[in-house]
Amino acid sequence: MSKHGAMTAGGSVLFLTALGTLSQLLAFGYRVALSRMIGAEVMGLYQLIMPVYSVFLSLTAVGLTAAVSNLTPQYLALGNSRGVPQLLGTCLRLLVLLMLPLTAAVLLWYDPISVYWLGDARTQLGLVLLLPCVALTGVENLHKHFFYGSGLVAPPAVSELLEQLVRTGAVLGLLACFLPQYPERVVGLIVAGMVICEVVSALTLTVLCRWRLRRTGVRGPGEPGRVRRRRIFSIALPVGLNALLGNLMGAVNAALVPQKLVEGGMEPSQAISELGVVCGMTLPMLALPTVFLSAMSLVLVPRLARSHALDRPQAVRHTISRALSAGSVLALPAMGLMAVLGEDLGLLLFRHRQVGEYLLPLAAATALGCYQAILGASLNGVGRQGTVAWISLVCDAVQLLLTACLVGNPRIGMGGFVLGVLVSAALGVVLCAWRLRAYTGLRLRLFRWIAAPGLAALLAALVTNLLYRVLRDSGLPLSWRIPGALAFGLVLYLAALSAQGVTLQGLFHLD
Repeated sequence: MSKHGAMTAGGSVLFLTALGTLSQLLAFGYRVALSRMIGAEVMGLYQLIMPVYSVFLSLTAVGLTAAVSNLTPQYLALGNSRGVPQLLGTCLRLLVLLMLPLTAAVLLWYDPISVYWLGDARTQLGLVLLLPCVALTGVENLHKHFFYGSGLVAPPAVSELLEQLVRTGAVLGLLACFLPQYPERVVGLIVAGMVICEVVSALTLTVLCRWRLRRTGVRGPGEPGRVRRRRIFSIALPVGLNALLGNLMGAVNAALVPQKLVEGGMEPSQAISELGVVCGMTLPMLALPTVFLSAMSLVLVPRLARSHALDRPQAVRHTISRALSAGSVLALPAMGLMAVLGEDLGLLLFRHRQVGEYLLPLAAATALGCYQAILGASLNGVGRQGTVAWISLVCDAVQLLLTACLVGNPRIGMGGFVLGVLVSAALGVVLCAWRLRAYTGLRLRLFRWIAAPGLAALLAALVTNLLYRVLRDSGLPLSWRIPGALAFGLVLYLAALSAQGVTLQGLFHLD
């Protein structure tokens, strides 16, 4: 901590990563337990409605939370803290106004939405129960982004951990009490558990926010309502529109996958199960080691924004280079070892052999996604949010196009969706790197960013694969050979990094 009580960038990353890791582990354990309780088909139905949840949030809360995150530090920097509660109050009223037509539309047309858009009438109950969940999530996120805008990372991080604990207990508790049920009711139970979780999270952050505002006091003249609303709309409309377009394409893509699989000759229940395995099991398992990304992005963006505002291009390039090096050192060995151990790990956790079917291309896509996330955060940090928006939309459109063209082919099937994920991630990395280099003059350091950690990860993965086969042939139980091989692979990776002159000391300091 600094003498003013604020965390350094490195301290913030470590703190957020530590709490994020706990939250991610809880979330992954929750997903494993959930998949065992409900099975692949119901997990597929759940994956159908979650993109709709994102669409609803983009219609209501996403733009408003961006406005709170952007305007709060401006009020505080100018000594006009009275503007902060005014900002929160205006955004909460706007959230209510936006929720009213959305609620009316869903209650009137939930049947055609579930049948013709999502392609499965069993999503109806979950769709309706999403409405209170969206409203509560909006309240939660508005207060959460007040803390982010104030430079306070601890309250929202602790709240997210609490949120995950409550969600795990509420959803699994409801399922334990009421299973077995029809698939539609099971999806409804899951969303009902999410609603309980959001009630707790929204109340917690609201109370913490009010306490913080009372403690710091309000000073300054505030801001006229007309000016405040104009500033909110200038941020919320473009951000919300971009999020809406991206989430709409994501929702259409998720709904299109089982429909195209059925067109290719697959049974509807099997098609939903395929979606549940890939999107509800394999991808979350691969995402588990990437918990550092959200923490890094939350710290990276304001650090870059500060250096950019002070016209320090060398500091901008140095920070981006460190972030990419840190991302490579963490992501590449994680995906390499997941490609080797993931099939049996998926069998151990989810009791489903299909988890490993598309493991290698999805691991590559996840690694590319880590690079895209860091590059995108860097573009946001230097004020190029519009660039990030159009790149994201182009990548989403490419993925949707590949899904529409390939998944319906019976010889390709789900592999078409996987190819779309991989190609869109690769395209995103290329486009982000191209624009970031043009805006910042960043020099490509391929050895430091890719070659050194990549070679070390490849060596660790190959040798770990050999050791794992030996342990398997020796009859060692699955629950012992996976952690044993993993520990060996990590030690070998660190040794290979050191042999190439790459040291970890100071690598994660973004200051």
